[in-house]
Amino acid sequence: MKIGYARVSTTDQNLDAQIDALKAAGAEKVFTDRVSGMTEIREGFDRLRSQLREGDCVIVHRLDRLARSLKQLIEIAADFEARGVQLVLLTEGIDTT
Repeated sequence: MKIGYARVSTTDQNLDAQIDALKAAGAEKVFTDRVSGMTEIREGFDRLRSQLREGDCVIVHRLDRLARSLKQLIEIAADFEARGVQLVLLTEGIDTT
């Protein structure tokens, strides 16, 4: 399954452009957060992770929507790889599928 993730930093920012891009890329389901990327607890991302299955593909509009540091990105990518989950970052053109 293709699953999208979108995040904005504040409640007054709009998720629509990210969600539209994720759906255009084939995301069947989209999880969202309205919190700073530096926040450890991201409920939408935690729900996404809990529902991932081997063979799934996570699509994110931009790298900084997923991770705010290289360390955090490496941890997420390693977790996905260990679980057999692919990752696509649309803006950066990164696609592990």
